[in-house]
Amino acid sequence: MDVIQKIAHELAVSPNQVSAAVTLIDEGATVPFIARYRKEVTGGLDDIQLRLLDERLIYLRELNSRRETILESIEAQGKLSPELEKSIQEADTKTRLEDLYLPYKPKRRTKAQIAREAGLEPLADTILDDRNCIPEQVASAFINADKAIADVTAALDGARQIIMERISEDAELVTTLRERIWQKGIMRSAVGKAKETEAAKFKDYFDFQEAINKIPSHRALALFRGRNENLLTLTLLPGNNEKEDHQLCAQIVAKHIQVSDTSKAADAWLAETARFAWKVKLFTRIDLDLKQQLREAAELEAIRVFANNLKDLLLAAPAGPKATLGLDPGIRTGVKVAVVDATGKLLATDTIYPHAPRNQWDASIATVAKLIVQHQVELVSIGNGTGSRETDQLVADLMKQHKDLKFSKITVSEAGASVYSASELASKEFPNIDVSLRGAVSIARRLQDPLAELVKIEPKSIGVGQYQHDVNQIQLARGLDAVVEDCVNAVGVDINTASAALLKQVSGISNTISQNIVSFRDEQGAFTNRKQLKKVPRLGAKAYEQAAGFLRIMNGDNPLDSSSVHPESYPVIEDIVQKTGTPITDLIGKQSFLRSLNATDYTNQDFGLPTVTDILQELEKPGRDPRPEFKSVTFKAGIEKITDLKEGMTLEGVVTNVASFGAFVDIGVHQDGLVHISHLADVFVKDPRDVVKTGEMVKVKVLEIDVARKRIALSMKKEAPVESKSSKSEKQQTRKANKPRQVSAPTQAQGSMANAFAKALKK
Repeated sequence: MDVIQKIAHELAVSPNQVSAAVTLIDEGATVPFIARYRKEVTGGLDDIQLRLLDERLIYLRELNSRRETILESIEAQGKLSPELEKSIQEADTKTRLEDLYLPYKPKRRTKAQIAREAGLEPLADTILDDRNCIPEQVASAFINADKAIADVTAALDGARQIIMERISEDAELVTTLRERIWQKGIMRSAVGKAKETEAAKFKDYFDFQEAINKIPSHRALALFRGRNENLLTLTLLPGNNEKEDHQLCAQIVAKHIQVSDTSKAADAWLAETARFAWKVKLFTRIDLDLKQQLREAAELEAIRVFANNLKDLLLAAPAGPKATLGLDPGIRTGVKVAVVDATGKLLATDTIYPHAPRNQWDASIATVAKLIVQHQVELVSIGNGTGSRETDQLVADLMKQHKDLKFSKITVSEAGASVYSASELASKEFPNIDVSLRGAVSIARRLQDPLAELVKIEPKSIGVGQYQHDVNQIQLARGLDAVVEDCVNAVGVDINTASAALLKQVSGISNTISQNIVSFRDEQGAFTNRKQLKKVPRLGAKAYEQAAGFLRIMNGDNPLDSSSVHPESYPVIEDIVQKTGTPITDLIGKQSFLRSLNATDYTNQDFGLPTVTDILQELEKPGRDPRPEFKSVTFKAGIEKITDLKEGMTLEGVVTNVASFGAFVDIGVHQDGLVHISHLADVFVKDPRDVVKTGEMVKVKVLEIDVARKRIALSMKKEAPVESKSSKSEKQQTRKANKPRQVSAPTQAQGSMANAFAKALKK
């Protein structure tokens, strides 16, 4: 298979573009570098296209490697016909490739193999070739006690095993039946015997069925989790009418071996063989294949959702370089306090006990106020964990008592803060600080710059995915690492303030090089120009080429070093300066002047129109940050716990997670509410991310509160109806009376019913 041609067709671009990108990737170039600084080479492929290209390149190369192995194996057996070789060469998926290889794949001794060793293959061939033969008469000639063929029945059983194995290894037949079951099959789940109580979190799936090709990712992963925990049983049915569909599939198998009626002597026996082959061999295999196919598709979707949420979180608006006090809430163990300066440097730590059992409310206010005054704190960052609203109230009281203090309080997600606190990185950064206090430092810093702080945490520990522990961990890590890399390079990194954890995400910089940059900075002082990077140990020409454009040097020797203009492109700006007679300092930020320039006047054989256009745009707003302007949500006073909520309330909240079935929103009551996809907007919504993103502030209306199960149903519709309990009860009774029991409950779930996913997702 020509990998270049295949990818070009899939991406709807030219083979030359793909070939150029593949060459750059093979040379060690990263996707962010290629997308930003090699547009002429690739014909303008963007980062999304390049990520898809990179993923497909890996898959297709693995496919070709497996193809060569299979061809060598079959050729070594002396069974590689021109037709088979052609089919293998044309196979475009791993599944198809393995289907073709199955008859030739070394395997353990099967019943069919034992029958062959007993000399029964000629019997099988005779029955298949001569439909007028009487199987029992032909089989009598193969009775051989020395070979454990005691009678006619034993001989025919052996012949049947041989024919069944041939049928089950026919790639074309398997493909046809697999596709039929994928289109018509039904997945049914039921609760295990006497496990209703234990399996309460899977209540929606106690009596559930849905077309296998219609099951969304989150539902599929919930079903598989229930099965893996031995709480649910999953059964694949060949269609809506189980008995009839099994018969139809058996008929397809019979037709494949040219049995259309039973008029000939051998036909009845072969028809029964076809039925056995379907039930025992083919359906068993297809059942496993399609469940695996469903799981893999669900995992890919879950990884996509996680990656999108992670991107939104990493690119959340930074509050900026301001002295910040972080509060990691706690009740019995106290509230941990940390103050960092505008650069994120730790200045002070403390622990206060405003809540029960100590109830040192006034003393805690005094302590925090003192720290705010002492370090001129402008922002107070409060983690959203247990005790968050109580701690928020503490800061609110502080603001009332000390009106002279001018600062803002913001609640931030503390997801992953505890993971960072106990990490080796945190231990190196704060060797003399207690683990519990490190979380407060992280909470303070993530308000200043979410990206710079969150890169220190393993992406899957940040908690914005669905069923992230159930998916392929290698694929998950690869997908999330790509998101982190893209986000860091899209924003750029200040080399004089960035941590090693942030620097290692920059294009071309390894963990070792990032450590060397920090050491060089500590020993030699702040970098004043990009050329100094070449003096960093292990940072060679290739790493410099990849990284330089993404590293910023603020207030350095060259104003261009604070921009995303790559040093290799500085000659373009020098040409502009020379031709216009305008100094660099007068060029930067001069929008009207820059837009009056014709980019084609400054192109040459080294720098094409895309590069020159990018340079002019960057000069307009050098070092521009793609992240949005910082805003904070204000939780409604007096609404601190789920019991404070009332149906019909309109509240402000922040989106904490976006799943394929809706969005979770923090409204300040220690339990996220769920806005089901059907309540995200007044119009039909196909993908929740078309409406909301993680970290976004939204207004929601409370539809229903289930205190016992800690579930809150919310709506973002402009006119979300809130029904009375009697009305709801009447509708529920009507539904029960008019609808059959075996339905897909989650598919029909609206409003509060959709909240059934919340608990499973959170766990």
